[in-house]
Amino acid sequence: MRAPIYRALAALGILLCPLFAQAQEAVPVADTGDTAWLITATALVLFMTIPGLALFYAGLVRSKNVLSILIQCFAITCVVSILWLTVGYALTFGDGGSMQAFIGGLDKAFLSGVTRTSITGTVPETVFFMFQMTFAIITPALVIGGFAERMRFSAVLGFTVLWLLLVYVPIAHWVWGGGWLARLGVMDYAGGIVVHVSAGVAALVCALVLGRRRGFPHTAMAPHSLPYAVAGAGMLWVGWFGFNAGSALAANGSAGMAMLTTHMGASAGALAWMCVEWKKYGKPSMLGVVTGMVAGLGTITPASGFVGPMGAVVIGLIAGVVCFFATQILKRRLHIDDSLDVSPVHGVGGVVGSLLTGVFAATWLGGSGFSLDHGVAAQLGVQALGIVAAAAWCGGVTWAILKLLDVVFGLRVAEEQETEGLDLAEHGERGYSP
Repeated sequence: MRAPIYRALAALGILLCPLFAQAQEAVPVADTGDTAWLITATALVLFMTIPGLALFYAGLVRSKNVLSILIQCFAITCVVSILWLTVGYALTFGDGGSMQAFIGGLDKAFLSGVTRTSITGTVPETVFFMFQMTFAIITPALVIGGFAERMRFSAVLGFTVLWLLLVYVPIAHWVWGGGWLARLGVMDYAGGIVVHVSAGVAALVCALVLGRRRGFPHTAMAPHSLPYAVAGAGMLWVGWFGFNAGSALAANGSAGMAMLTTHMGASAGALAWMCVEWKKYGKPSMLGVVTGMVAGLGTITPASGFVGPMGAVVIGLIAGVVCFFATQILKRRLHIDDSLDVSPVHGVGGVVGSLLTGVFAATWLGGSGFSLDHGVAAQLGVQALGIVAAAAWCGGVTWAILKLLDVVFGLRVAEEQETEGLDLAEHGERGYSP
């Protein structure tokens, strides 16, 4: 009698095996290839801030302020990391319930509920958290260029805290966290609006509120170390592959295309800036080449995963020319002291790139963003709305933050401290021996 019973149990087991298999398949499992790539991309984006941006900016200021730039980049990295862990990530990517269109919730504050097995897409959520954190770090670090050589360190720290929570987090949620701009169809692959437009507008507001450096524009304020700046710019170029290609969140064809278009945009931007400068002043400069490269990188960022390589070349060429003249107008004609050209390079580049995404992402132009029946005009309208909304919010809130901090800390160092240099006045150190 036992044999028939065993046969029946065996048959039942065979029948139930597919059900067990389906139950196991329903459990999300991280893709090892995607995870490895995103970990690498995360390291590359952090590398963009420290040491990339730190060296780039440090080389562009005068020698008496080199350490102030380096410590600001390091401190911003640390402050933003803690803020991102506490509430930043949750407010950007959490469930905001009835407020989801405008801001996320606090369900993931302090990474509550996030474990080693938590998955976002095809990667561990901890890796996604870290990758997005590096974007949150570099954006306020870019703004440093708008107030370099004249803002108190205490004000820099206060500005970083408030600006991240009140400007970066809401805009990132609107575009990437399922907010109202995402629902309208705004295309921002890796941060043209979220990173570059917001940083550029914030830097411009900082420059206007703080006022010019003593002696500007009549006193020459040449970069103290172009080799530093070039080394930092090279690190930015390499790190930008993680910035853009990593935004695919997978090791796939989209990441490969984003890497390709990033390189082409940077190359075209550098050559365009060099040629325009050569024509205007009779000589090409090293500073011009690296600035054009950064302009190309910033401008291709929103389009990088949506356009083809030839579209990237055109975007890069336009970036080099437009950002060059934007810099000329801002500094030479309007005499606005955006110390390290954040607004004309990143801000203007972010605007141009975000608009051109609405053109070159079209499938009939080699892109992968939208088809013929969608229409370029419609997408351009959505892109323009996203730019205006982000710029208006950023500009207004940044101004309010600065006014508040001026009352609490005082924004600007004393005149004699600015003359002495922030390295000694604020930090009691010298970058170089006297």
